[in-house]
Amino acid sequence: MTQTLEILVRKNNTLNSIRGIVHTMKTLSAINVRPYEHAAQSIEAYHATVLQSFRAFLHRNGPLALTSGEIPKQVIVTFGSDHGMCGSYNEILAAEVSRYLDTLDQDEITPHILCVGAQMNDALMEQNVWPESTLLPPASADGIGRLAGDIITRLDDIRQKSPLGEIAVTLAFTEQVVHGQQEPTTKVLLPLDTTLFGGLADRPWVSRSLPDFTLPPNDLLAALIRSHLFASIFRASAEALLTENAARLVRMQQAEQSVDDRLEELKSETRMVRQTEITNELMDVIIGFEALGRGR
Repeated sequence: MTQTLEILVRKNNTLNSIRGIVHTMKTLSAINVRPYEHAAQSIEAYHATVLQSFRAFLHRNGPLALTSGEIPKQVIVTFGSDHGMCGSYNEILAAEVSRYLDTLDQDEITPHILCVGAQMNDALMEQNVWPESTLLPPASADGIGRLAGDIITRLDDIRQKSPLGEIAVTLAFTEQVVHGQQEPTTKVLLPLDTTLFGGLADRPWVSRSLPDFTLPPNDLLAALIRSHLFASIFRASAEALLTENAARLVRMQQAEQSVDDRLEELKSETRMVRQTEITNELMDVIIGFEALGRGR
């Protein structure tokens, strides 16, 4: 179907507007990637300091007596996106959470689902997973700490309501792997990893000065565990925001290329229609001139 020049010009203007929006989203995603990447790297350094403090504590007090019994309260914290235009980012993670829930005995354990991101909430419900509460993801890297603190507070509330006063916490998020690829992952946060702290306890203290502290051991241990939880949740949130913006950047690059290809097609079609209209107008002038000459 041949289109008029006015329709083609209107379509060209619409596509140019869409391209401007896509380019803006691509630029914002590219700008946001670096701060979240820096946040993830910074919390890794902080976490290393926390683990070193654990090592000092274990060197002074010996290995921890960590319980490994069955935990009645299972909590899963999922980190997704609050905005779209990032492909199947949330759907892939929601499917991973659903598979993880299938491994649990839900007849005896009723899991609590804490969801970060409205889009993630919708993706979970499509998998018949119903979040207990949905949190807003931070708008910038500065808000990751506030989100991590809020999650820890909610986890503490759930723990206090638990009959045994203990909970099992699993973090579900998307992380970057080799060659810039992304994959969903689940990380057990509580109970504490016995292999991690056992390895720290077995390491000799390499220093001419032995570690020492003045706080009561129980208070210090509680503070270290809270710092460990905070660092782990902070990193999961930063990694989720990093991969979300990276996924959106890839989608926007693909969309921008598609819009550019369509614009080229429209430009070519517009030139052909314009040339056809010019040719028709010239033919009308020539035919009119010849008819006028024959009349004379």
